[in-house]
Amino acid sequence: MNRRKFIENGCRMMAGALLLPMALPRFAEAAWQTRGGEGMPIRETYLRFRSLENRDATDVIILHHIGNTNADVSAETVHQWHLANGWAGIGYHYLIRKDGTIERGRPRDTVGAHCYGENWHSIGVNIVGNFEEAVPTDAQLDAAEQLVARLCQMYGLRPGSRTIKGHRDFNATACPGQNLYDMLPDVIAGVQSYYGA
Repeated sequence: MNRRKFIENGCRMMAGALLLPMALPRFAEAAWQTRGGEGMPIRETYLRFRSLENRDATDVIILHHIGNTNADVSAETVHQWHLANGWAGIGYHYLIRKDGTIERGRPRDTVGAHCYGENWHSIGVNIVGNFEEAVPTDAQLDAAEQLVARLCQMYGLRPGSRTIKGHRDFNATACPGQNLYDMLPDVIAGVQSYYGA
């Protein structure tokens, strides 16, 4: 190897060493965010969080609604709201839009911020809307049933009233709204149907 080639290779190695620390966090974050396995379409959002902890146990799935609006808000919008609250970012693991699109919130195996005192062992699924006044769309209900069935399969949960709850079952809140809460037995039946399919 001549001197010129030696210097060129040395410069390339130094440039690579300098760029590697900048490239690795982006690559690691992207891989961490997209690690899926739900076996169904999930719109990846690639949200950036302040600090998250891994969740070691999962024995319940908790359903929520937005509550303060019936608008079709995105996971990115809720993420901004929750960052403004001083949280690490969106507290829910999934958000289901009016057209049934499922969006990624927090990474699935991290501790959420959606149900006080119960985040350490639960997954939070938010169905967009104010279900004190409105009702979920058929597309939302179908997407929720499929998603929850898949999560039950992944975590070895038998779908039923012990493993699928509304937020109000744990905390003093109207969430997930009376209209959705009244539909919970039908949602659980739908989950059971998908679970057994």
